[in-house]
Amino acid sequence: MTPSIEWMPSPNFGERLVGPTDILLLHYTGMDSEERALNWLRNPESGVSSHYFVFEDGRVAQLVEEGKRAWHAGRSSWQGETDINSRSIGIEIANPGHEYGYREFPDREIEAVITLCRAILARNPIPPERVLAHSDVAPTRKEDPGELFPWARLAASGIGLHVPPAPIVGGVGLKAGDSGMEVADLKDRFRKVGYGLGRESEFDALTEAVVRAFQRHWRPERIDGVADPSTMATLDRLLAALPAKP
Repeated sequence: MTPSIEWMPSPNFGERLVGPTDILLLHYTGMDSEERALNWLRNPESGVSSHYFVFEDGRVAQLVEEGKRAWHAGRSSWQGETDINSRSIGIEIANPGHEYGYREFPDREIEAVITLCRAILARNPIPPERVLAHSDVAPTRKEDPGELFPWARLAASGIGLHVPPAPIVGGVGLKAGDSGMEVADLKDRFRKVGYGLGRESEFDALTEAVVRAFQRHWRPERIDGVADPSTMATLDRLLAALPAKP
């Protein structure tokens, strides 16, 4: 922990149950004030915590040691893994979120996030494609850090993986209620990225939630849960950018 990071411990943590630590998970606080969010993460009655907390003015606090299992991901999955807390380091980034007046993240806050992430990645072997949004691993429950989070800016600083979103054009997309081989193929492509989808050929509520989560992270210009040509082309760009599996 560097001198610029204040130690503000939370009692809400445990031992890591599986490994390695190979996910960096980014959140927004989603509360009406950052003070209340920080207090909640440090309240033993809340049952939640994160490893780090970034204030809007750029200050950073550490709540849980990196080697411990903070309680930030909740019910979640990625690439078939369900104990995301044991495999991840979680950062809470102060922002009221969609419920309390979602807004742009200040420059000083994002610069602090970038500096913090660089330090975490220097200590932990986390691949770029496993720098994720909370909404990626919990698409039916979460929206954070949301469509205003500057993923491209982080990637330009060496944090995470980014592909330019395909432009939005006309054309027929896949949507809730559709079924058939095209839907099955779409879900297979999302599974290859890491999203937790089954092999059924129905475009169900979970599929719609995954499409929305993907759009928030990778194609934020329009978030509607419809796998339109732009969404599918962006998905293909991401798949092409992923490292080949051994």
